[in-house]
Amino acid sequence: MKCPHCTLEIHTSFSKQTIYDYGSHPFEALNHQGADSRWEIEAMVCPACNKGILILSERSENWDLREKRMIYPRTSSRPLAPVEVPSSIAEDFNEACLVLDDSPKASAALSRRCLQAILRDKGYTQKDLAPAIAAAIASNTLPSELAESLDAVRNIGNFAAHPMKDTSSGAVLPVELHEAEWNLEVLESLFDFYYVAPALLAAKKAALNQKLAAANKPLIK
Repeated sequence: MKCPHCTLEIHTSFSKQTIYDYGSHPFEALNHQGADSRWEIEAMVCPACNKGILILSERSENWDLREKRMIYPRTSSRPLAPVEVPSSIAEDFNEACLVLDDSPKASAALSRRCLQAILRDKGYTQKDLAPAIAAAIASNTLPSELAESLDAVRNIGNFAAHPMKDTSSGAVLPVELHEAEWNLEVLESLFDFYYVAPALLAAKKAALNQKLAAANKPLIK
């Protein structure tokens, strides 16, 4: 596995400790199904950076694995925002990824703020997000697939900020995990379009102009 701290490939050497066994009541509140769960902590120290790694596992009474997650350090399964993205925007995106599993609603709200920051950075300064999205789509500067994806975000974004209710029961409907994930996927596409692709093109153009200048030829604009 790769160390979540230093990202170097390491051999695992976890030690296990049962912190709650069937019939032991202090951790009963953690259980999904009453008092029939067993909880384990796996711990190790990265041999490269000397930092700790902790994994929490929930098992059934028969020791079948129910859930396993890294609890230290907190990590996300999604890649971080590309280095070309402005740091303030990247910070919101990375945090939205980090809290996705714990709170899709919080992740969606952070994604919504991140999206508004991107659009403002690109000149769409409307006060509210929905009109800013509409203006970006109306500009006809986005690829059609990205414009359609961005249009779909309007419903999800407003849903996160203004919870909607079931028309029959009146119950507040939560933001679903797949809806929050969709927000993140659209943000990744916007990162590529607005920041990564232009940076790559600029780097290629600079390299070509360097060669043209060396050959005393006209530079490309």
